[in-house]
Amino acid sequence: MHFFDVKLEDHAVHTSSMIPTQFHNQKLSYVVGPDGSPLTINDLPPGNTQRWVARKKAQVVVAVRGVLLSLEQACQRYALTVEEFLSWQRAIDKFGLKGLRTSRSQEYRRIE
Repeated sequence: MHFFDVKLEDHAVHTSSMIPTQFHNQKLSYVVGPDGSPLTINDLPPGNTQRWVARKKAQVVVAVRGVLLSLEQACQRYALTVEEFLSWQRAIDKFGLKGLRTSRSQEYRRIE
């Protein structure tokens, strides 16, 4: 299970992939990004991103897990299918950031 810190206005919350119900309607300020630094909505890759390096994919996965944006918003913003996003999430869960490298994806799929 992956844990990350989430900043909800003035309340720091340590959580898993689900935000406690009492925080659902609060505006999210940031999540801790894949490199350990704060990640805000403005730090996410632009919606017209063409080159998806592992770091950018990881930022989107962390943002969705931290409820910085919803899965639906991420898919719309980046023209992703749910299956594509979920494949990124599975790759990062199983192999970490290196699992998101496109040059290694075939190698990691064989291991599964």
